[in-house]
Amino acid sequence: MKKQALTLALASILIPASAYASDITTEEVEAAQAAWGNGIVEIGKAEDPKQAAIAHIDKFYGFDMGSVLFKPTLASEDQFRGTKQEALSYFIGQDLKEDKGFALAPYTKVRWENEGIIVDDDSAVAMGNYFFTKTDGEEVKVEFTLGYVKDENGNLKINLHHSSLPYSAN
Repeated sequence: MKKQALTLALASILIPASAYASDITTEEVEAAQAAWGNGIVEIGKAEDPKQAAIAHIDKFYGFDMGSVLFKPTLASEDQFRGTKQEALSYFIGQDLKEDKGFALAPYTKVRWENEGIIVDDDSAVAMGNYFFTKTDGEEVKVEFTLGYVKDENGNLKINLHHSSLPYSAN
């Protein structure tokens, strides 16, 4: 027990407290979701959607921290978007043939219904449905699973994003 206490004491001297990722809360996940949805709406309204999408990806995704597992809703030919450039193409439709610019729709709001949020100290996973409201008032229901980690500044970043349209027998 004394050896463990000494190790912890030395670690706290050598590594500043700010270097440790702090625990994630359910409230932080819900706030990140709301902000992400607002960001999608802003991309569709932006004078320069490309710059808005780049800012959105930088703010909400952890591409600068390591791997991001991204499977966007309307991707079927190139299903997985593991780079910032591929994510950008999905949001504004630039590089890949199937990308039409999901975030350019435009949408007026994004509403979230979490089935659940699991918080495990320095990571979290949320699953549920989000609803994208089009300018004519129609809602598009999308199923999602999002994983979150914190960056060195304590901001939540998405490191897992899977979304898909609900199954339809038609």
